[in-house]
Amino acid sequence: MKLKVINQDGGKGSTVTVDDSVFGIKPNESVVHQAVVAELANSRQGTHSSKNRSAVSGGGKKPFKQKGRGAARVGTIRSPLWKGGGAVFGPEPHKYVNRMPKKMKRLARRSVLSKRASAGELVVVNEISVSAPKTKEFISFLNGLDLQGKKVTIMVASYNDNAFLAARNIPNIYVVEATSASTYDLLDCEVLLVEKAGLALLNDQLMVKS
Repeated sequence: MKLKVINQDGGKGSTVTVDDSVFGIKPNESVVHQAVVAELANSRQGTHSSKNRSAVSGGGKKPFKQKGRGAARVGTIRSPLWKGGGAVFGPEPHKYVNRMPKKMKRLARRSVLSKRASAGELVVVNEISVSAPKTKEFISFLNGLDLQGKKVTIMVASYNDNAFLAARNIPNIYVVEATSASTYDLLDCEVLLVEKAGLALLNDQLMVKS
């Protein structure tokens, strides 16, 4: 299939041919959902923690004698029943790793790309070139493509200091290398803006080879 390529100033460019197995399949919503759930789970740090009665400081001495007070017996002031005591079954650090087969990950990304392409939400630009890491210049670039005010994921062919630094202060603009973009990155936007060279790398990476 062919996709239109526009110039950086918004003018009409040429076309680029991409593989139908990447940009022209029927989206598999179930696999996309699984991929997003896995990616969000894997991004969690899992460092939440609380102290149980053995971790709370103090409480080494029995607060009062066992009998004769007419009150319940207590062995430590750090009992979970007391203020300042340990937590019962509180959160503890643990991993949220959610593994997913590589074929399913690729299918999820192909599904999102195909849906974006069919809906006209995939914009291919000939080149993304910023002369200096200036936010003002990058905003002018987006305005030239009529993308102002939209949530955009920009996929470049390779790491570009100027582009990454110029875009990081603009709300709802995210720059990522094309081959590193996750399923969530492809979904979490209104428009996908792809550099032509990055599109070729993405096509080669996800293409189904017979």
